[in-house]
Amino acid sequence: MRFTPMATALLADDEPLLLQDLGAQLARAWPGLQVLERVGDGEAALARALALRPDVVFLDIRMPGLDGLQAARELTHEWPAGEPFPAIVFVTAYEQHAVQAFELAAADYLLKPVDPGRLGRCVQRVQQLLAQRAADPDSAAAALRRLLLPPPAASQPPLPPLRIIQAGIGTTIHLVPIDEVVYFEAADKYVRVWTAEAEYLVRTPLKELQARLDPEQFWQVHRGTVVRAAAISAVHRDPRTGRLVLAMRDRPERLAVSRLHAQAFKAM
Repeated sequence: MRFTPMATALLADDEPLLLQDLGAQLARAWPGLQVLERVGDGEAALARALALRPDVVFLDIRMPGLDGLQAARELTHEWPAGEPFPAIVFVTAYEQHAVQAFELAAADYLLKPVDPGRLGRCVQRVQQLLAQRAADPDSAAAALRRLLLPPPAASQPPLPPLRIIQAGIGTTIHLVPIDEVVYFEAADKYVRVWTAEAEYLVRTPLKELQARLDPEQFWQVHRGTVVRAAAISAVHRDPRTGRLVLAMRDRPERLAVSRLHAQAFKAM
């Protein structure tokens, strides 16, 4: 009798018939796999994966809202510390050259329509990965991060460091010295600039702002949060989740540190 290890999975695809077909094929190829839930968009995939903690996540690349790559990127940021990161299998209808990289960084990829023989090889590969995961629980997340990092930019002269933030409110432009900023927070099309006494909105993307900040003075602690290191008063660990939380000197709110950036504090 063939050994079929037990595992759990989440399936995400915005095409219901293809989602149903994938579930049916998985039931035949991997009888020991329990599909916890099927969802139809990236936001739901992210939320349910964080809630259910499956062993494997099958992500369609093209979905409304968050696409599969974006959902995977968010998972690497939000996954609870100490929990084994799931094996990610990307599903796509487009055989582009970038798909070849998924074999190196993700657990595997599948082309639509899913071929039973190819799915069988994918199942074997995922089972091997899950068997090895206990020895190195962060390896899958680390590999996926390498895939999802943007390609290195072409060599360009460095931009001058920011000294003043120009933030418009109504018909007034406020000049905020960079040393007064407690932290930056991405918010849709804007970035919130928080000082000890006020909040300002700027349209410059956080990545562009960060490129002009001194990395010794400003640390990224979450995908959408960059803090001034000197403004951190304490680092706490949430006893329920194990996540790190920052207390700031001049602000009452507490700022979460993502799993991706917690290593900087552990090293200290």
